[in-house]
Amino acid sequence: MSMMRIGGLASGMDIDKIVGDLMKVERAPIGKLKQKKQLLEWQRDAYRDMNRLLDALDKQIFDGVMRQSTFLQKKVTSSNENVVTATATPSAANQTVEISNITQLATAARWTSQNTINISANDQLSALFLGTEVMPTSLQFKVKNPGSSVEETVTISLDPSKETLSTLISKLNQDTKLGVRAFYDDFTQKMVITKNQTGSGSSIEVTSGAELFTKLGFNLDIQVDSSDPLNVVTKTFLQQDPGTGQNAKFTINGLQTERTSNTFTINGMTYTLKNTHAGTVTITSTTNTDAIFNSIKSFVDKYNETIDEINKKLKETRYRDYQPLTDEQREKLTEKQAEKWEEKAKSGILRGDSILSNALSSMRQALYRKVDGVADGFSQLAQIGITTTPNYLEGGKLIIDEAKLRQKIEENPDAIYRLFSNNGEGNAKGIVRQLRDEIKKTIKSIEDKAGNTLKATNQYIIGKSIIDIDTRISAAEDRLKRVEDRYWKQFSAMEKAVQRANSQSMYLMNAFGGGAQ
Repeated sequence: MSMMRIGGLASGMDIDKIVGDLMKVERAPIGKLKQKKQLLEWQRDAYRDMNRLLDALDKQIFDGVMRQSTFLQKKVTSSNENVVTATATPSAANQTVEISNITQLATAARWTSQNTINISANDQLSALFLGTEVMPTSLQFKVKNPGSSVEETVTISLDPSKETLSTLISKLNQDTKLGVRAFYDDFTQKMVITKNQTGSGSSIEVTSGAELFTKLGFNLDIQVDSSDPLNVVTKTFLQQDPGTGQNAKFTINGLQTERTSNTFTINGMTYTLKNTHAGTVTITSTTNTDAIFNSIKSFVDKYNETIDEINKKLKETRYRDYQPLTDEQREKLTEKQAEKWEEKAKSGILRGDSILSNALSSMRQALYRKVDGVADGFSQLAQIGITTTPNYLEGGKLIIDEAKLRQKIEENPDAIYRLFSNNGEGNAKGIVRQLRDEIKKTIKSIEDKAGNTLKATNQYIIGKSIIDIDTRISAAEDRLKRVEDRYWKQFSAMEKAVQRANSQSMYLMNAFGGGAQ
């Protein structure tokens, strides 16, 4: 708790200013400690910026040139994309396929009410039934999907006192086993149910609640159960609209075939039929040289960006005359002047840093070495058209011979993948796997020194130094309080002495003056 002190009443001296000036001198060592702490905090933050940079490079490697799928990308072309399009999985072989004589496309089974429905969407379903008729409290179905002989049993509960046409449609649409999309058209007053899956073979047998669908205007197809020897048991199906629920029919490389869906996969190629067509459409799958080249270029660009930023930090000029501003210094500067000063003070904070210098060296060695067990002509970066810049000032940046790299990609993309990411040991390990190892070592070294957002201050070297400085500052602040109190006590004692002297002088003057009269 601070105290208000007033001095100098007896001596006429500005005691507050005198003590303040004395304390400025006393505070100088604390100012130095705070500057040292600020430098450590800037250094910690600069290290963490480098780690974020390295981590971004590591993630791009992992998501890009380290993945085998990156080097197996395919480019698929169609001679008539209005009829057939296709895509290829990375494992698909380069191939040429002919699709012809597409006589029909796959369609979904559909059921449409033939008669109008005598209620609106928000009316209760019970209005469809006469007073003597009982509305079913549940619907039961046996559902068969296209191309499957398995029947799914579906039960949907109903509440006659609350159920409306809208809530019924919602229940039909939400049941995944039923697998339909239903809607009501208030203009025609009819309802349509469409199977989610295309292809022939769909059926919906209503085993309970068929009378509700009759009220909703649907035609029911009643069939005698052929397994019943007495022909007594019948099955009731919703009657499909004509021409719905059919397979796609086409010829592929001379073989007539069909599919339940217009999208299907054969030998790693996924085809999509868009229109019927009497002629032939040629589908060609080749190595996607552009995509693979762009992935490698993205890696090279990111690597160059990373080492460029590290090199800048290592070579950044250190302005030792520009120390962190004290509070008093900052008060004397404008905001812009303070920003410029701090920019100079932060400059070179990592100049010549051994961790970063060693990181650059180890990263270069990882990339330039030869990988054992890779096809001839693909065991080093230089062999596929990636070399270092001849300008040594650029710190080992990579440059790409585009024509040579594209040629190598077309020649053997898998060999380039092995060069980059071969999962071996020692010299058989791919260069980016080795590069990631060096990046992780550097990140670990930086975290040991500068920590990360998850580490407590006492868990890394710079943090421990900051704690030590904080302890020293706290001790110095306590000492300053004692020093300031001592100064005030000394000046207070002086004031009391001056006051006594003044009182005595006044007494003597009064005494002598009185005698003269």
